Amino acid sequence: PRFELYLVPRSRLPSRWPPTHAEPWTLVTREALGPEERRRFLDGRQDPVLVAVGKDRTDPGAPFLFGLAEPNGKPVTTGARALDFDGFPVLLLPARVRATEPGRPGPRLRPRRAATRVRRPSTASLRAMRLSRYFLPVLKEAPAEAEIVSHRLMLRAGMIQQLAAGIYNWLPLGFRVLKKIEQIVREEMDRAGAIEILMPTIQPADLWIESGRYDAYGPEMLRILDRHERKMLYGPTNEENVTDIFRRHVKSYRQLPLNLYHIQWKFRDEIRPRFGVMRGREFLMKDAYSFDLDAEGARRSYRAMFLAYLRAFRRMGLTAIPMQAESGPIGGNMSHEFQILARTGESHVFYDRAFEEIDFAAPDLDVGRLESLYAATDDKHDPERCPVPPERLRTGRGIEVGHIFYFGTKYSKPMGATVTAPDGREVEVEMGSYGIGVSRLVGAIIEAHHDEHGIVWPRSVAPFQVGLVNLRPDDPACTAMADDLYARLQAARIEVLYDDRDERAGVKFATMDLIGLPFQVTVGPRGVKEGKVELKERRTGARTELAPEALLPRLES
Repeated sequence: PRFELYLVPRSRLPSRWPPTHAEPWTLVTREALGPEERRRFLDGRQDPVLVAVGKDRTDPGAPFLFGLAEPNGKPVTTGARALDFDGFPVLLLPARVRATEPGRPGPRLRPRRAATRVRRPSTASLRAMRLSRYFLPVLKEAPAEAEIVSHRLMLRAGMIQQLAAGIYNWLPLGFRVLKKIEQIVREEMDRAGAIEILMPTIQPADLWIESGRYDAYGPEMLRILDRHERKMLYGPTNEENVTDIFRRHVKSYRQLPLNLYHIQWKFRDEIRPRFGVMRGREFLMKDAYSFDLDAEGARRSYRAMFLAYLRAFRRMGLTAIPMQAESGPIGGNMSHEFQILARTGESHVFYDRAFEEIDFAAPDLDVGRLESLYAATDDKHDPERCPVPPERLRTGRGIEVGHIFYFGTKYSKPMGATVTAPDGREVEVEMGSYGIGVSRLVGAIIEAHHDEHGIVWPRSVAPFQVGLVNLRPDDPACTAMADDLYARLQAARIEVLYDDRDERAGVKFATMDLIGLPFQVTVGPRGVKEGKVELKERRTGARTELAPEALLPRLES
């Protein structure tokens, strides 16, 4: 087939142009694709092909093509594959072309509207998601201080690096997982009607003194003085701050109910930080705060968050059991922890085995029934008063991944957060708060999803969906097929990490198993000769050989 060349938008061009070995070539003109050809391309039946672009040295604003068309001006007639010319792509669509005179610049090419709608991989991602250029400092052995599986695997997989006791740098792989979890939480909060804001990490002590919590909170709160000797603190939570926002702007019952949330870093000065991100001093947390006119409305807000939490955890591949719990320094008389079962859990938990029969993914999940079933942490469990018969009572260790509270007017009363009721009275609003440990969830998911080889990520939170392994980077045929698959996966918006390193096969497979991507695609000399690649599902270990063109439909399904 002949081909038609299209440029990427100028905004996608990298700053480093041209590559030192590149020379300008003859441009080609274009003819429009027919309707059927356009449909084949846009619905994915016709694969895009990539070539390189540069900028005209005489006119920096005008792009020119080089690296594919023949320098003698012949039409492009070769059956070109996906090319990675120093990592910079341009779309090449099937069509007829004709060349301009040799050595003379051709007309500037402008893509049709249909072509600009095609999803294209960014030049940055094509370059950066190769392991030869990615930053992934994996370790053969975990440091001795790592006591639990998630801490060991996060260090070995190059996800985090300890900076100080309980404080970690989030490296690229770990940061991608963190952002995936954060986005799921955000989507479920938005779905439940909460509104996102952002509050600062540093808060004035005056608000906490006003609420009565400044001295009561304890040494876990980091207290500091600014240069003017004013008392400040690094917020461990935000009830005071959000109550101050509310009282300044909300005056009428007509503005209720209201639920505000943010996702922000917190600091609690744990006396003995341990277990990596599971019990660190600095952590990323989603905290939401509801405001209602009366207790009945507050109860509805509480249930809405209860259900949103179950949905969020389920999307992450977790089944979290809601348990009655103490309110601690947050306060209030109703509180639930969401615990996932794990041998390394820090809490001893007790629950009715009826929880094991509940479909937490059901769209009509009955919150009332869940609240009625017995489940409690050790600080709330009373063996003498437990309503569950011994044969139905289950015990185990749990990891807390979320906590919700209803505390009435604990903060609105001392801080004067009131609204005008329908009858004209000034009433103190009923409040609740709802926390999810976003960074803690990274460790909790690993505790629930791992094997002897490494992490086994659920697809919803995996840093990449596919690990592409080129067994022989020095073999032109292997590299051509692997590069082609890499470009196709990128164009289909499937997140892929491409292992193009000059390493032994065993090292590459061990790395992929350790970081736990849902799928591994292997390109080797034998498969190339047979026109096949190997697809491995990380969770089951199942391996399948299939043609490269069958790979995308399989992954997308």
